[in-house]
Amino acid sequence: MNKLLILGMTAVLACAAASGHAQGFKFSQDDNGAKGKEQARQEAIADRLSTPCREQLKSKKIMLIIGEQMSAGGILANQENYGPHFQAINQRLRALGLTTYTPEEIKKQIAQAEIDAYFKGNPDAALSASRRLGASFVLRGLIATQSAVNPVIRVNEVTVNLGFSLSDATGRAISDATAQGGSFAGSDLRSAAARLINEQADDVVSRLYSDYCTKAVVAEPARKGEPARKK
Repeated sequence: MNKLLILGMTAVLACAAASGHAQGFKFSQDDNGAKGKEQARQEAIADRLSTPCREQLKSKKIMLIIGEQMSAGGILANQENYGPHFQAINQRLRALGLTTYTPEEIKKQIAQAEIDAYFKGNPDAALSASRRLGASFVLRGLIATQSAVNPVIRVNEVTVNLGFSLSDATGRAISDATAQGGSFAGSDLRSAAARLINEQADDVVSRLYSDYCTKAVVAEPARKGEPARKK
């Protein structure tokens, strides 16, 4: 009996070990897959950031403004509401050697009404604002959120969409970059958006930077009696 009991226990332990080994192998596969995807993402970011960029482009000023799509309609674009969102993008652009404005400089030179008009798609307002500030390019960020109460845990389940579009002062599109993520954020949707921007800022900025360095055109000052030339 003792021998049979020992054999039985050995068989059970062997099955358990085999099961644990199989599960461990599965977890290892999942972990390796996640690491592989992250490595590929980091390599793609590094590749985009290695794009050669002319010094002339780096010296041109970029105006970054951020707005928020409201659930009731319309866009809220009071720049004082988006300090963390602004800094997540602005600091990375400056680290790459690009020239940007601070929120204080933008507020000092551009009226809120002009920023509002720009988000409403008024090209004249965009041109007027960029000229007054001396900006050669405008980077517009738009936050859009969708929230619904999760029926199981009874908290707000939020999906955040971020869209960034880069254009020159005349409105010609140069680049678009997007980010999307879900978060349980209660009622603080802006904080959820700020976290998402921080999580995906490297990917977003690398796309904008690569397009900027390869597609942006700088207009030379026009000589008297001649139209402006681009190069």
